This record gives sequence, C-alpha cells and structure tokens, in this order.
Amino acid sequence: MADEPVEAGGADRGPNPYELLLAALGACTAMTVQLYAERKGWPLSGVEVTLRHERIHARDCVDCETQDVMLDKITKQLVLRGELGDDQRGRLRDIAERCPVQRTLQREVRIESTLL
Repeated sequence: MADEPVEAGGADRGPNPYELLLAALGACTAMTVQLYAERKGWPLSGVEVTLRHERIHARDCVDCETQDVMLDKITKQLVLRGELGDDQRGRLRDIAERCPVQRTLQREVRIESTLL
C-alpha cells in the first residue's frame, strides 16, 4: 500500500511514491555492492544506504545543462561494514553508482501509457 502524508491529503497509511522509488534505489544499491563484494571474496559484513529526495532549482546546480526548471535531486549516503581496505571501500563506492535502478534513473526515460 502506498499513501501520502495527512498534510498532503492522504491518510499516511504507507510510504509515498517517492519513498517507494528511494526504497528501490536503496535496495538495488545494497544488493549490487553485496554481490560484487561476495564475488571478490571481500569481508563486507553489511551495507547501509540512506537516501533523500528533494526538488531544487536548476540554477542552483553547477553541473546542470538546463537552468530554468526544477530538478529532482537524490542524495545517497553509504555505510560499508567490515574489515575493508581503502581501495576496496573506494571500489565498492564506485560499484554502488552502477546499480541498474540508478542507471535507469540517470538515463532519459520514456513512459508510454495505454488505457485498457
């Protein structure tokens, strides 16, 4: 079940759609990092992913091509647990950026709707 908070007109009975989107990104990130570490035989004992979504003005974005619109910004923070070396931690940080859900969100997405 998904819902909106009371102040947005919902009954707050479940996560809102953006929270579900962040959950998908967080789960994908954690799974991608864990699978990579397992394949390498690295001592990763846990992954914690904290995500935040906000809307920002494009003019506040230094790296953005467009300056006259609102953009969605997702901030991702990782905690990697285990006896990992600096090189391993750096590589796992890089791998975290390659999870399939993040790649989808970073590409241009086209949604085709049909009514049945």
